[in-house]
Amino acid sequence: MLTTRRKVAAACLLTAVTFPVAGCSSDSDEGSGGDKIAGAETGAGSPTPSASASAEENAPTFDFPSGLSVAVERDSTGDATKDAILRDTAYSAQANIEAFALGNDQTANMNRYFAGPALTHWTKQVADFKKDGLTLTGEYRYYKFEVTDVANSRTAAVRYCEDQSKAFSKEIKTNKVLRTKASDKSFVLYTLQAQKDSAGDWQVTQQNWNKGDAACVQG
Repeated sequence: MLTTRRKVAAACLLTAVTFPVAGCSSDSDEGSGGDKIAGAETGAGSPTPSASASAEENAPTFDFPSGLSVAVERDSTGDATKDAILRDTAYSAQANIEAFALGNDQTANMNRYFAGPALTHWTKQVADFKKDGLTLTGEYRYYKFEVTDVANSRTAAVRYCEDQSKAFSKEIKTNKVLRTKASDKSFVLYTLQAQKDSAGDWQVTQQNWNKGDAACVQG
């Protein structure tokens, strides 16, 4: 049976390739592992369609458990192709969090917005995360979405930031929130490759990240 310390370490280790699990800062606050965060277990994040999704045609809906919320800050670029790419990139970020929170590596949203090596990777990570008895809670925020390259209107390179300073791993059986102190590493820069599929959705095929990147760190 894993101790709290070992569970935090395991959660960080199993996703070290590309997914920085919430609260995996090196400045771990192990002494407050049983404390609840603001909004956790109170219904503040009750499952509802995401605000960004509800206003767009053929948009997905996301089933975020109570205590988990995801905010997306995304502005229009004025270019239809780039806006579609960023829209679906934002959906992919939400789909990823949804899969980890539900412990389901085969959600409709994951299969819609991920493909190739990225989908294979995340499928394993979600399964391992659930096997370790963990889920997610707290607040995720995504911002600074940017298309850095588009080729033949079929492939694209994208970058965006994640703020996980108020997001944490949580033990499923005990509901214990594995709190950690926020630091620069709570802010993550994601870079990815996306490809347009036959249905017209932009799917993430490759993804990398850099914790504490200056482009994303906020006070």
